[in-house]
Amino acid sequence: MAVSLRMTSCLFAGETGSFVKSSSSLSPFAVKLVPANARPVRITAAAAKPAVETKKREPRGIMKPRPVSPEMQAFLGGMSEIPRTQALKEIWAYIKLHNLQDPADKKVIVCDDKLKTIFAGKDRVGFLEIAGLISPHFLKVVT
Repeated sequence: MAVSLRMTSCLFAGETGSFVKSSSSLSPFAVKLVPANARPVRITAAAAKPAVETKKREPRGIMKPRPVSPEMQAFLGGMSEIPRTQALKEIWAYIKLHNLQDPADKKVIVCDDKLKTIFAGKDRVGFLEIAGLISPHFLKVVT
């Protein structure tokens, strides 16, 4: 069953001015009142374009899996490569699970022994510091 997606309509700009009989009536007996100073604008919905096959792009930047240090591997449960974004998600999940945010100031994380290994031995870390503190755990890949 073929369905045509081609539709045509006319819009008229302007609401002021006198009205005149349109020359493009549907039938000789139909009268359509159109503003005299209006210019017809034709809007056409063309047939749907065929879907272009897009190739899945390789992740880049912080989305690309990188090898991690042994300390980070121990924290992540043995993963040897992980994207930086996924590592941050895992760290935040751990913080929330073990209720390690300071109750007085939720922006501060109180580190336990496991977090101290990846946060350079600090006892308390601000949430904005986390990205900088995990950066040394992502090893450079020489290509």
